[in-house]
Amino acid sequence: MELKIKALSDKIGRDIPVPYYASAGAAAMDLHACMDEAVTIAPGQRATIHTGFAIALPDAGYVALIFARSGLGTKYGIAPANCVGVIDSDYRGEIMVCLANAGDAPYTVRPGDRIAQMAILPVAQATVRLVDDLDETARGAGGFGSTGK
Repeated sequence: MELKIKALSDKIGRDIPVPYYASAGAAAMDLHACMDEAVTIAPGQRATIHTGFAIALPDAGYVALIFARSGLGTKYGIAPANCVGVIDSDYRGEIMVCLANAGDAPYTVRPGDRIAQMAILPVAQATVRLVDDLDETARGAGGFGSTGK
């Protein structure tokens, strides 16, 4: 599939890379901070970081999902505030990432830093039907922890 990317800042492709896959086996492409000045996120705080681009997914059969970079999350507690960002196929605005600091120290995001990763996945839109009963399964209504440790 082809992902169309529109630069919304003249820094994209010059000072800030166009989103890219960092390795041949990467499932998601790296997103970079597109900003003029560094932003420091205090512990327990959030900051919305611009990426400087918009995308056009080909149709409603695709979604772009924004995930944390594992290094930022595990080393510093920096991850998207909403856990996973959902970019619908009909959204044409700038991709922005609201980062939250769950760590113990302030974290500074500098222009060009890799801040998140974006994966493109297929989507199935379900037809919803209200029913009186659901099919039985071995698990049934067993919830949290019902399948063991």
